[in-house]
Amino acid sequence: MTRKWLCALGILASAGVVTAQHRWLAPADRNLVSDGVWNEVPLPNPASGPTTIALASDGSAWFTEGSGNRIGRINADGSGLKEFPLPNSNSSPRIIALGSDGNMWFSEHTGNRIGRIAPDGTIAEFPIPTPNSMPRAISLGADSNIWFGEFAVGKIGRVTPQGVIAEFAIPTADSGPRALATGPDGNVWFSEFNASKIGRITPDGTITEFDLPRPNSGPGDITAGADGNMWFLELNGQMDGRKVDGNRVGRITMDGRITEFQIPSASGSPTNIAVGPDRNLWFTKGGVVGRVMPDGTITEVPMPPNSGGTGLTAGSDRQPPRRISNRLWVASSGGNKLLYLTFK
Repeated sequence: MTRKWLCALGILASAGVVTAQHRWLAPADRNLVSDGVWNEVPLPNPASGPTTIALASDGSAWFTEGSGNRIGRINADGSGLKEFPLPNSNSSPRIIALGSDGNMWFSEHTGNRIGRIAPDGTIAEFPIPTPNSMPRAISLGADSNIWFGEFAVGKIGRVTPQGVIAEFAIPTADSGPRALATGPDGNVWFSEFNASKIGRITPDGTITEFDLPRPNSGPGDITAGADGNMWFLELNGQMDGRKVDGNRVGRITMDGRITEFQIPSASGSPTNIAVGPDRNLWFTKGGVVGRVMPDGTITEVPMPPNSGGTGLTAGSDRQPPRRISNRLWVASSGGNKLLYLTFK
């Protein structure tokens, strides 16, 4: 069953927002307005814990169930929900992304594996050489490999479509790589939660680090913006054994210049960030989603009751599909459901 909630965001997402043509932009997307409708899809199993969500090349949405230990799939129109149990219990699937081979790839946070699921639901798993690495972030690289972060051991990993894994140590010890995404420069950019830095790794494994302005910023999710820069979240409060004072959205240029923008609401912590169909940045924060304009202006918009969004994606930030959805998908872990905001 799908429930709908009217949502008026109140501004036009005009062509003037887009300042440069990138490979993932479709001209038709620029005519979207940001008044829309929230749609809810409850999950059939209680406490599934939907965590992150990404689009496949056919427009279907794939998502991880961190508590349910499953990978889910739903059609672009919100129908045809299917769930696929993982082979090993307590794997805690975390981040999912489309691979160059047309399969979906995901991290197993407590299973210490990288998983791959085919369109028909067939699952393969690849153990990470370093024990207890706690993989989180995952992204398709410009080199057609999947890149991932190893939060507990301060490494960035790379896995080929055939499942061959290589690891690269981050220069700063105990850096806590929390999220990563491929930039328009062909490199992979990542957040260092424990070290309050943003890192960049080239396809050959060369790493450069950039200090954030404040030492306890707690950088989290990161994505490539439509403006040619990387955008990231700074988390807020107590998490992963560390108290951080972020509550900001950050922007870093390809040469490492950083700008921060304060999030209007003081309580809670932002979670995930992605490019929306309107070419603006969107992020989840408890019961709201935030929209970030290219100049850093932030507007927060309520989600339907009992939502609590975690992951979100429009499909354009971690991979360059040829066709972009006009829906902003959200995984609601607390509400045990999926949501999508339909743009008109």
